[in-house]
Amino acid sequence: VQLQASGGGLVQAGGSLRLSCVMSGRTVSAYSVGWFRQAPGKEREFVAAIKRSGGTTFYADSVKGRFTISRDNAKNTVYLQMNSLKPEDTAAYSCAADASLITSSIGNGDAYDWWGQGTQVTVSS
Repeated sequence: VQLQASGGGLVQAGGSLRLSCVMSGRTVSAYSVGWFRQAPGKEREFVAAIKRSGGTTFYADSVKGRFTISRDNAKNTVYLQMNSLKPEDTAAYSCAADASLITSSIGNGDAYDWWGQGTQVTVSS
């Protein structure tokens, strides 16, 4: 499984970005996919995830109502639409996937087997 994350950039507070995570080698709908972020000097943080079975979505409280995770099976891609961005959203965002993740582990990065490289999101105030 290979994951390619893209879509990061520099945006002003209140703006929007859409991140993409393209999976190759496997069918994305067979995997639970999560987005995580890490700011300099901080621990990795769960952002959002979409489960392989039924596509149930999960969000960190800090992004609920502003971010939306979705999946396009035809493009084998998971998206993270980020609206109303804040300076505290600044971080390197990475996507991860796992074929057998249970719901209780959805926010645990260590439970994911496959990781893509990060894409930097910088939100200016």
